[in-house]
Amino acid sequence: MDNSYLIRLLKEISDIMAENRDHLIEMDSIVGDGDLGLTMGDGFKAAYEKAADGSVTDAGKLLYQAGKAMASAVPSTMGTLMASGLMQAGKVLKGTETLENADVAKIFEAYEAGVANRGKAKVGEKTFIDGIHPAVESLNAAAAEGSSLEEMAAGAVKAAEDGFKNTTTMIAVHGRAATRGEASRSLEDPGAYVAVLIMKAFENSTK
Repeated sequence: MDNSYLIRLLKEISDIMAENRDHLIEMDSIVGDGDLGLTMGDGFKAAYEKAADGSVTDAGKLLYQAGKAMASAVPSTMGTLMASGLMQAGKVLKGTETLENADVAKIFEAYEAGVANRGKAKVGEKTFIDGIHPAVESLNAAAAEGSSLEEMAAGAVKAAEDGFKNTTTMIAVHGRAATRGEASRSLEDPGAYVAVLIMKAFENSTK
């Protein structure tokens, strides 16, 4: 695969965030500021548009520039976190022009690391990390087994969905939801749902 795949992936993420804008707003209005749908829609659209002309052949550079564009477009907390994921993936893939399946797993692993480092979040704290981390584990295992990209994506979607559902057993540690204390436990985390959407977009990109 070359960078045309990454452009398709960013397009799928942009599209799925636009399609789920209202649902993300509804979810976020319960536990946050209610702007998550707008942030994800505008942010990933900016990332895709930065990459769309196909002029950059270095996968790392493409992802890093997409992240910078997202950071500029949506400088909110969640926007900055998601942009940090793209930029970290760009750093890890610097100099890469041909992508193998393992490189795709590496993109999401770096994405998780970028978000976690920026947000100081850990698994079990009811955030985006609780959706993306199980998906990354699934991707790495599938890549090691030599699975196809389609098989990798299907497993990652299931893992992310399970992680998202599991957030209803956690007490929020970060953001406005944390002020609810024990009352936050039963609520679904919209950040973890963003991870589900990203994995679904990844699955769409393999079809």
